[in-house]
Amino acid sequence: MADMIFKAFAVAYEIDLNKIAVACSIRKKYTWEEPLILQGDLLEKILFNQTFLPDKMVLVFSFGSVVFINISVAEIDAFFVYLHHFQPAIDVKNTKVYSDDYELKIEETSRLQFNDQYMIIPTYADFYPELISTVIAKSVALERIEEQTELILDKVEGVIERLEKGKLGISDREVARATAQILRHDYNTIAYIMILDKPDSTWIHNSAGIFYDQMADFFELNDRYEILQHKTAILKSTLDGFTSVSHSIRMFRLEWAVVILFIVEVLMMAFEYLLPK
Repeated sequence: MADMIFKAFAVAYEIDLNKIAVACSIRKKYTWEEPLILQGDLLEKILFNQTFLPDKMVLVFSFGSVVFINISVAEIDAFFVYLHHFQPAIDVKNTKVYSDDYELKIEETSRLQFNDQYMIIPTYADFYPELISTVIAKSVALERIEEQTELILDKVEGVIERLEKGKLGISDREVARATAQILRHDYNTIAYIMILDKPDSTWIHNSAGIFYDQMADFFELNDRYEILQHKTAILKSTLDGFTSVSHSIRMFRLEWAVVILFIVEVLMMAFEYLLPK
């Protein structure tokens, strides 16, 4: 077995695997837990420019990541054009913004060795490609969401600075927009990436489970997920504060409107009383 080159990209928050499966004549219903694996004849059907050897593979994940194994840059670009037909939200020109490369090497060694660029294993097992792909797919998906989190935090910080300067004009539209962004962010991190879920093979083979846990720990998937959850909690708490301030401002204005109307009514009554009869 030759070495394997992995290239992972996070291109969307969600990819409908079943649409691609139908187009590829795959009679299988895909769930959130498993990737769509394309190789051999299936890849030839999508990218019909050459014969694809068994060591070439594409794994498409429902949470928006795609991992290519031993695939050239030109073939990657062509695949994203194909994928765009099923997921129009994918920006074909900017698919490489969130990406990572990894390599699997097979050498004579007494134990498994890996770092953030490559892994060395003494013997090959069928579960390696999928498990490595799953970890780096989740890693780049986290990178995408981590950046989105920072953007939301920056916007929230801008509103806080306005409040600190005494500018209390937080419109309902701003609160609604912030609420939607935070809820969408929370849904994406929990429902789509499924950091805590493990591939089925880890439950079948004990060695696969140990390997997956080691690699997930090395890429700090759980730690990064916990940090995202903590930041999301801060965003929700801040949102509650915005909502409270916005509600207080509306009530303050309403109370002043009532006072003004009462004063106007009193003045009108006084004016009518003072008019000569």
